[in-house]
Amino acid sequence: MCIFCMIANKEIPSTIVYENDDVICFDDIHPAAPVHVLIVPKRHFDNIVDLSQAVDGLVSYKAVLDAIPVIADIKGTRQGFRLINNCGEDGGQTVMHVHFHLLGGRKLDEKIL
Repeated sequence: MCIFCMIANKEIPSTIVYENDDVICFDDIHPAAPVHVLIVPKRHFDNIVDLSQAVDGLVSYKAVLDAIPVIADIKGTRQGFRLINNCGEDGGQTVMHVHFHLLGGRKLDEKIL
């Protein structure tokens, strides 16, 4: 079982920012910005391509989209944030469970991070 599945199943502790039946959102343990929240569908998909091709992937993707403004409000970043998804090893994905990084809490420049 992957680490994000274990977090979603509460087998590993995390600082949960927001959660519902379909998604769990928690603070990154190695933040790249003052606000760095991981948005993770509870159902396992290896990456965004697998999520987009799954018959029931739309439910998980909508849960991610619905969580974004909630997290932005909770963390006070509604005025601006960056949302990142890394897909595959060549794209920088290190945990093979689709997830999104919401970064903010300071003015972000044009660099990737």
